[in-house]
Amino acid sequence: MNILFVGDVFGSAGRHIVREHLPHVVETNAVDLLVINGENAAGGFGLTPSLAEDLFDLGAHVITTGNHVWDKREIFDYMAVPETSHERARRVLRPANYAHGTPGFGVYQGTLDDGTEYAVMNLQGRVFMSACDDPFRKADELLSRITAKVILLDFHAEATSEKVALGWYLDGRVTAVLGTHTHIPTADERVLPMGTAYQTDVGMSGPYDSVIGVEKELVLQRFLTGMPAKFEAAKGNPKMCAALIECDAITGRAFRIQRLMLGE
Repeated sequence: MNILFVGDVFGSAGRHIVREHLPHVVETNAVDLLVINGENAAGGFGLTPSLAEDLFDLGAHVITTGNHVWDKREIFDYMAVPETSHERARRVLRPANYAHGTPGFGVYQGTLDDGTEYAVMNLQGRVFMSACDDPFRKADELLSRITAKVILLDFHAEATSEKVALGWYLDGRVTAVLGTHTHIPTADERVLPMGTAYQTDVGMSGPYDSVIGVEKELVLQRFLTGMPAKFEAAKGNPKMCAALIECDAITGRAFRIQRLMLGE
């Protein structure tokens, strides 16, 4: 079974490069399960319902997010639907370890056309991030309810140490632990001893002639002067960053992970 996870889609440049490369990657690698992090798809800050629908139209089974999930108010009502109503909205996740009562869901369990059950979890880190519940214990709680063997976790976190620690904590219990948030792909992809594919950060799908997606000059101005500046999404040198994972559909154990970075 092949799983493709596409890193944080950032702004129009990210959407363009994903539309350009995704169909070929999916076809060439016979992708069975497609998960896309879309939290920055709307101008680099947040996600709108219409852009979520666009990502689903590209073939995404599940869309994950992170700390920018609420940056666009339009997403509030879209994600607040009951579990049994709007089927696509149910597949847009926010971190599961947000406070009780937060709109939306942090885990989705579904079935592919061939009958394979899968689950996608979304968690957010606590180190150098806004306050949320313990992602380690929340992972335990979610796994106690999941029946699927193929399980992918998008861990949206800042600190490398926290991401690495959760990877080891979940080794053998999930198919993949893939980091997002820092927008820079790491070269540490590997399969851990018990069969969990791991990468500290998949990287963003967006403009790399930038400072993590934002126009360079605006960020430099803030660093040089300390004065506030309105950030705008850059557009130069877009790349699609992703992770391709091969796993056993019966056991959920991964046996290969490949880092992808595709540009114009």
